[in-house]
Amino acid sequence: MNKLPKVMEGLTNIKNANSQQLHWLLTNTCKHRHNYVRHFNCFTTEYDINERVGFLDIETSNLKANFGIILCWCILDDKGNLYQDWMTKKDVMSGDEDKRVVGTCIDTMMEFDRLVGHYSTYFDIPFIRTRALIHGLKFPGMGEIYHTDTWKMARRSLCLHSNRQAVIAESLYGKTDKTRISHPDWRKAMLGNEESMMEVLDHCNHDVTDLKKNFETMLPFYKLVRSSI
Repeated sequence: MNKLPKVMEGLTNIKNANSQQLHWLLTNTCKHRHNYVRHFNCFTTEYDINERVGFLDIETSNLKANFGIILCWCILDDKGNLYQDWMTKKDVMSGDEDKRVVGTCIDTMMEFDRLVGHYSTYFDIPFIRTRALIHGLKFPGMGEIYHTDTWKMARRSLCLHSNRQAVIAESLYGKTDKTRISHPDWRKAMLGNEESMMEVLDHCNHDVTDLKKNFETMLPFYKLVRSSI
């Protein structure tokens, strides 16, 4: 493994490179004789650079973002630290709906090189993006954050009757951390009831725990690519 130059310490994603780091990437070449800006994958491989990975889940009031809002979000990092936010009674009364919560979600997303979700290609990421656009908030552009979907991992790597997150966990470990929320609690949470919101947030917490475990189990059988959110 190559020794990492001091100037390159801390760089895990080319989008975060400063001018000195970009100059180094442009003036040094990989084993394929391309500079590291063109072959950034080679840089991370040859210098054993680890991405900062976050496991993302959201809970919403509807499956469509033009009708629903984000009630809460959780991101569990690869070291076990949990980041989260949720709608409060003040948010409900403000008239801004989930604007604050969407903003804190995006700010936290930007701290990671790769986000992992389950069925997030089709739900979590588009939902957050749509809510951001509705509120006039800046959402990460193409190539700013990489993305992996464990639903796709399961479809490619496993043979199950369903690729739902709870089914993967139950099949591989004999149990799931997923909890159940009653319909009345969902409705109360939407209205700002703190006790019900904490039930929904706890549900979200358990989801990212299953998500991280499923990802780590399937990872040896799946090639990570630098696809964007």
